[in-house]
Amino acid sequence: MISFRKITLIVIITCFASCGSHNSMESFYAAHKNDNQVSAVRVPQFMLSLLSGISPETEALIGDTKDLRYIKFPSTTADKTDFLNTQMNIIAGSKFIEIYRKNDDLKRSVIAVRERKNVVKEILIYNNNAQQATFLYFNGNFDPIKVREMAQNAKFDELTNGLIQQFNIQSSAIRND
Repeated sequence: MISFRKITLIVIITCFASCGSHNSMESFYAAHKNDNQVSAVRVPQFMLSLLSGISPETEALIGDTKDLRYIKFPSTTADKTDFLNTQMNIIAGSKFIEIYRKNDDLKRSVIAVRERKNVVKEILIYNNNAQQATFLYFNGNFDPIKVREMAQNAKFDELTNGLIQQFNIQSSAIRND
């Protein structure tokens, strides 16, 4: 017969396991990539080299990237903007360290990292200008000094713009030429 302690332990472990994966970028991306008016890009490994030509700093960063995702949402109502801001806070939660944040009413700019020892393992860049919200996510092994320099010098903005141009995110993927 199973004791009360064993049942409690199983329930606690299940609860922690489900909470840990529920708030990840992986689950957020999977849950929202098919939403209406959303642009989503998950860059395959073989295409990362195409993005590395944006700048020398970007080339250094991209070289250590294992997973790169970008997702853009319309954010034209206060409710939608608040929802997306809350989602960012949930994803980053206690697992990420915010290295930059700017709040202006509902507008947000956040750069958060997750580190293990002396290496940055994940980078999450969130921007919401109350018209659109973007999440840019990196997973890999990154030099914390390079990440800090890129954040201070707005190099992540260059990378986001380069990604948009490379994948032609501004226009429809289906053309009637």
